[in-house]
Amino acid sequence: MTDLSDLPPVRLGRRGRAVRPAVPLLAALALWGYAVRHTDVSRLDDFGLVTALHPAFWAGLAVLTAGFWWTVRDPRRPGGWPAAYVLGLLLMERATQALLYPTPLYAWAWKHDGVVEHLLTAGGLQTADQVGDMAVYDQWPGFFAAQAALVRLLGVESAAMYMAWWPLVSSLMLLLPLLLIYRTFTEDRRLIWTAVWLFYAANWVGQDYFSPQSVAFALHLGVLAVVLRRYGRADEAPGRQGQAVWTAVAGALVVAIVISHQLTPGMLVVSLLALCLVRRHRDWVPALTTVVIFLAWCLTAALPFLSAALPDMIRSVGDIGGNVATGYGTTPTGTGAVATSWAARLLSGSVLLLAVAGIVRQRVLRHRAMPLLLVAAAPLPMLVASSYGSEMIFRVLMFLLPGAAFFAAAALLPEVRTLTAEARAAEARGAGGAGADSAAAARRRPARAAVRGGLRAGGPLLVLLAGTLAFVPSYSGKDRINYFPPEEVALVRQLFDRAAEGSTVVAANRNYPLAYASYGTIDHYWFLEDDRRHIDEIVKDPATTLARDMAGVERPGRAYFLLTRGQRADSEMNGQLTGAQLDRIQESVARSELFRPVAENSAGVVYELRTEGGAGR
Repeated sequence: MTDLSDLPPVRLGRRGRAVRPAVPLLAALALWGYAVRHTDVSRLDDFGLVTALHPAFWAGLAVLTAGFWWTVRDPRRPGGWPAAYVLGLLLMERATQALLYPTPLYAWAWKHDGVVEHLLTAGGLQTADQVGDMAVYDQWPGFFAAQAALVRLLGVESAAMYMAWWPLVSSLMLLLPLLLIYRTFTEDRRLIWTAVWLFYAANWVGQDYFSPQSVAFALHLGVLAVVLRRYGRADEAPGRQGQAVWTAVAGALVVAIVISHQLTPGMLVVSLLALCLVRRHRDWVPALTTVVIFLAWCLTAALPFLSAALPDMIRSVGDIGGNVATGYGTTPTGTGAVATSWAARLLSGSVLLLAVAGIVRQRVLRHRAMPLLLVAAAPLPMLVASSYGSEMIFRVLMFLLPGAAFFAAAALLPEVRTLTAEARAAEARGAGGAGADSAAAARRRPARAAVRGGLRAGGPLLVLLAGTLAFVPSYSGKDRINYFPPEEVALVRQLFDRAAEGSTVVAANRNYPLAYASYGTIDHYWFLEDDRRHIDEIVKDPATTLARDMAGVERPGRAYFLLTRGQRADSEMNGQLTGAQLDRIQESVARSELFRPVAENSAGVVYELRTEGGAGR
């Protein structure tokens, strides 16, 4: 029998060291999988998914972050491991909700599904005379037309069949342009992948759902990547023929942006104009191309909407306070809503402070990456231009984040390398004729530096870990509002299956699934969007006031009152009406002889306004 003590110690070879980063990655994914299987989302509180998640999720996220930081800092690790960790982060950030919730999140995603469905049903674009204010989507139809084609191609019933996975898909679309932009200024993979990690960890704004802006933002970064990499100094220019090719590529991306979204072309214009301030990028072709395409669309297809909205747009110019303020119905109320709101603010503020520290600390980047710094600052003037429905501050945060994440990552690293510095170092090594011994020593120096730097890595790791963990409440803290259980979907579908053409649906707010189903034939009225005086009248005498508001619907249409779990959550958490006030409204309608119940389940109720004859159908 062999005496195990006589065996030589096991030593990991080069291959063993190469696959060692797989251990924390696989452990994190295993913890995540266990957490998903043991998380119950049937009863969400005001903290959303934060308190519902199994503790294994938080442990997995911590292991993943530590494994990433340990891997990305070591120059001996193969370059593919940081990418694997980032993909693991995206799975934990963006796929968790798709796996946990049986129905897609976000009322706005359901709204866009309704637009796609209407486009498929109507067979073409329509005017305001036909579909009212929803015609704005017909004036920027690029995303919806593409989704309608995708629905037909996949042979699915609707976009709702796959839109729960859209946050993951749209986040993956950002990865390539981000890498191209960052590699324009450095080949230091520590800086590149740490910046990518910070970008995804801090991108809590929630514009990655099934929406035109999710695709337009990826295209926006694609245009910036082309311009930054292919329009530079004269000695780096690709030549007249090459420039024509890249101008055509950028032009195609701009066209896709312009026909899909209202705000993104404006953000792209200010970013390209900011680049022109740098001598290296003083090529006006990309900016002029974008302006011409943008204006051509605004003065033709989008002119009806812009003509009607122009007075309000002019009034908002210069009103910074009004543009960043939140109005009635958008003030977080309750411990959970306030806490998650502050988590999001602190996360964004921390990344911005880190970016400032990176700019101050890494002097080499202030010159080399000046174009990216300008791109990051370019969206800020948009706060002066418009409120964009009280969302401008969030959109500005999203558009400045790619640049801010780059400089924030630089603040976490001891020293960063730029392309210019690396080229000069290579020239110096070649001129010195160091030979094989010097080359070997040069390879050993980063390894020794990595070991010494490990002792100093604790602080940056804690910062990275705090930011990564803060993403969860910032992104998923309002899931009580955004999640619609199957019972709520079934109730609303039952209502719209029942409602005849010309009917009107009255609800507290628009936070329920399928809210825009059949919007070409059914009208909607959300009374919490009315002025405060009228809302007070409804609270004082609900049944009588609502019946008066709902009167006048002509046959065969009917008037329905809908109150669901999602409306309650939105009203309570955003400081509109309390749960007690909504209960009083429902009880008043239920007792009134003016209404009769037509559908009810655990997620809500539907009442129909009786006709003057007394009986409904």
